[in-house]
Amino acid sequence: MPSGEGMIIDFQQHYTPPALFKGDPNKATVLLDARGNPAYFLNPQLADLASHIKAMDHAGIDMGVLSCGVGFDQPNLAICRQINDSMAQAEKDHPGRFIGLAHVPALKPDEAKAELRRCVIELGFPGVVIASEMQGQALDVEALRPFWKTACDLGVYVFIHPLAGIINWNLMEADDLGRMFGWEFSLMIATIRIINSGLLDELPDLKIHFSHFSGGIGRYRGRYNGFQQRSKWGTAQVKGHNRQPKLPVDYYLNNKLYYDCAGWAGPDPCGPLGADWVKYGLQELALSQCVFATDYPQAIRDPGEVKDYVEACKLLDPNANALVHGLNAEKLIPNIKDRVAKRKK
Repeated sequence: MPSGEGMIIDFQQHYTPPALFKGDPNKATVLLDARGNPAYFLNPQLADLASHIKAMDHAGIDMGVLSCGVGFDQPNLAICRQINDSMAQAEKDHPGRFIGLAHVPALKPDEAKAELRRCVIELGFPGVVIASEMQGQALDVEALRPFWKTACDLGVYVFIHPLAGIINWNLMEADDLGRMFGWEFSLMIATIRIINSGLLDELPDLKIHFSHFSGGIGRYRGRYNGFQQRSKWGTAQVKGHNRQPKLPVDYYLNNKLYYDCAGWAGPDPCGPLGADWVKYGLQELALSQCVFATDYPQAIRDPGEVKDYVEACKLLDPNANALVHGLNAEKLIPNIKDRVAKRKK
């Protein structure tokens, strides 16, 4: 039974309770939005925890952190509760293998607070998941302030995943651009808006985990740092465009926010199964803020691919090897070793 150093925690696995899975149970299909754009991949493995365990065992992954696409931006409390209870059941049925995240109607303060408290106190969840935009609103809107404070007060982290949809821009309506670039763009937008809104200054203990290296935001350092110079670019007096946090943006990116290394869509022609994506992400953001993730069963679906991805990451450099072996897992889930220890031999 694995424990302590060397444990591998997958911080991004997706699970849809069978009762909520709307795809074909016998084959993978793509969910289209009202305008015919690809929005979400309906993979039958999403509803099959046995497939998760098979892939984890083959790759040497100890535990998977589960989230559900149906609940990323879900205003219906009953559906959120259904998802959360299913996550708790997954933990119970497979001791030491899964960790559930809470799903709440984040824009409904009273309902969100009550359900998040239930998930933390009764179900023992260490975090909550939301989308990179909620009901078409940015994550720094005033209506979400109660949600952020509740998460901070309860001491749980907030996992931010791209919304299962596309940015409302008609030039995205071709070539699957909504998922290809739009999802990552939405993560970067959410990151900068949260920083500039002052949320991290108001709630210094708040922990936020952005998926996909926050859309590869480190690649844009020259642009976000440049345009934060409001006087130089003529926005110092322009309402809504002149916001500044207390400290430089890079301070928050490398000290206050967390990221996972998923986000590639393999197989990667530039490197073995996403390894280049991970390599560059670790060059652009602080290792101390990064955790390991596979995005199973979306980015990779076959147990052999999962194992190849884990091994490719280990071989990149000592930093990547430390990432894979749970270097920062306890920063987001303080009792992670105790959770792993529940695994049956």
